[in-house]
Amino acid sequence: MAKPKKKGGPKQKLSAKAAARKKARDKKRAMRADRRAKKADSQKKHRQNPSMKSKDYDHKDKKFKSVKANRGNDGKGTKKEGFSIKIMKKT
Repeated sequence: MAKPKKKGGPKQKLSAKAAARKKARDKKRAMRADRRAKKADSQKKHRQNPSMKSKDYDHKDKKFKSVKANRGNDGKGTKKEGFSIKIMKKT
């Protein structure tokens, strides 16, 4: 029988220093203009559709999806999401 999932707590086992760096990096990414616009748009859509409280708004497909379905680039993974091959070869 599988172990039950833990609720709460850290998702990754990082040292305090690494966790602080990740927190700063994630905050910087979340506060970019495009991410802030998506967050504001999502909040607006949720105010217009209160029945979709348990759903996430997918900005690519322009519709509400379950949280699970809105992760991982529609089953294609996130490694190449938003990047062209040309950009990925340079890095």
